[in-house]
Amino acid sequence: MLLVLIGLIVVFSLLSPHFAFTSPENIKVFLALAPEFGIIALGVGLLMICGEFDLSIGSLLVFSTFIFVRLSETNLSLLLVGLIIIGVGALLGFLNGIITVKGRIPSFITTLGTMMFWRGITLLLSRGIQRPFTSEASLFFRSVFTGEVAGIIPVQMIWFIGIGIFLGILLHFHRFGNWVYATGDNKEAARAMGINTDMVKIICFIIVGILCAFVAMIQIIRVGSFSSRVGQGWELKAVAASVVGGTSLMGGIGSMVGIFCGTFIIIVIENALTMLRISYSWTYVVFGLVIISSVLVNFYMEKRRLRYGSKVSEESSSG
Repeated sequence: MLLVLIGLIVVFSLLSPHFAFTSPENIKVFLALAPEFGIIALGVGLLMICGEFDLSIGSLLVFSTFIFVRLSETNLSLLLVGLIIIGVGALLGFLNGIITVKGRIPSFITTLGTMMFWRGITLLLSRGIQRPFTSEASLFFRSVFTGEVAGIIPVQMIWFIGIGIFLGILLHFHRFGNWVYATGDNKEAARAMGINTDMVKIICFIIVGILCAFVAMIQIIRVGSFSSRVGQGWELKAVAASVVGGTSLMGGIGSMVGIFCGTFIIIVIENALTMLRISYSWTYVVFGLVIISSVLVNFYMEKRRLRYGSKVSEESSSG
C-alpha cells in the first residue's frame, strides 16, 4: 500500500498542470484537511477488524458539530463544551454497539438506521440553517486544533499521526488488540477462550463515536460555522479506505499501518481529481473500482497465503 501511495503521488504530480499537485500550497491544504476524514477512518478500520461496520459516522459528526455550536453559545467554557461533546460521541457510539450486540442486529442495519435518525434530528433542530461559531476563547482552541507547528505542519496532521500511533499500539501491542482480532476472525472461538466479545465490539463502537466528536470540534473551529451537509458520503469512503489498506470485510484481518496508507490513498485520489479539474462525479466511479479491485486482490492474497500454509504443513508432516 505504501508503494501504491507513492506511485499515485508521482503519477498525479506528473499529470497535474505545472506540477500543481505537489505544490507547497496544495500540500499544506492537503495536510490540513486530510486528517479530518483520516482520524475517523482509523476508527472505522479498527471496528471492521472487529467484524462490524459503522455507516453512521457522517451523522454522528454533524450531530456533534451542531451540539458543539449550540453549547458554545451559552456561558459554558469551551473546555467544558469539548468534554461534553466527547461524552456525547462516546454515548452515540455506545448506543450503536449496545443495539448491535444485545439486539443481535447486524451492525450494517443498526448504523444505517442511526445514520438516518441522527441526520434527521440534526436537520429538525437546525432547520438546515448554517450557524456561525464565534467565541472569545476560540483562539486557544484554534492553536490546539487548527494551528501550525513551526509555521509549516498543520496541527491536524500531528493529531492524525498521534491517534494512528495510539490505535496501532492498542491493536498490535496490547491484549485488547488480540481480542479485536479474535472477535473479528471467529466470535464463537473467541468466546470459548473467555473473551467478552460483546464488550470488545461496544468499545470499538465507542472509539468511533469519540473520534467523530473529536473531528467535529476540529472541523467547526476550522470552518467557523455549522453546516447540515457535514460528513455526507464519508461512510463509504471510510470503508473504502480500510479495504484499500488490506482490512477484510469479514473481519479479523487488517493493520493500522495499512488503514493509514489506505486513507491517504483515498484522499490523494480525491484531491488529485480536483486538481486535474475532473468532475467530482468521477470520484464515485474511481472509489467503486478501487474497492472492487482491493477486495479481489486481498481475496487472492489470502487464498494464496492459505494455500502456502497448507503446503508447508504437508511438507513438515511428511518430513
